[in-house]
Amino acid sequence: MEPGQKKARYARVAEQLKELFGATRDPEARMATEAALLHAKLPGFLWTGWYLLRGGELTVGPYQGLLACLVLKAHAGVCWAGIERGETVIVPDVHAFPEHIACDARSRSEIVVPVRDPSGVIVGVLDVDSEEHAHFDEADREGLEAVVALIFA
Repeated sequence: MEPGQKKARYARVAEQLKELFGATRDPEARMATEAALLHAKLPGFLWTGWYLLRGGELTVGPYQGLLACLVLKAHAGVCWAGIERGETVIVPDVHAFPEHIACDARSRSEIVVPVRDPSGVIVGVLDVDSEEHAHFDEADREGLEAVVALIFA
């Protein structure tokens, strides 16, 4: 999908989410809805979901896809990199990423977007995996950052 097409698709998804999110301010309900909509509407998404900081651990939250790792090894892998850097991490080849955590051997590329609570504290990440090498680009970063910002809006 061309970057312009992706941007338009993310814009439509964001509008749908804004309408759906009018029903509740509960962040976990919003995360579940967002994971389902993104997984259904964006091609190439193998696994789409949330890892949430709970008691110093990254624990799986709402997601779409095959079974996930329940708790990620501390301070390793792409999700922890997103937490520790405080920014979106795009990994074109997960096998080249130091200490990559492989919950699904089919995963080839990954994007992780931190989510911040209303006070600005990172409380988790949106994690999306693809079977395609180098699937994610700047259009995905921009689009996913925009929809992640809606969780606590």
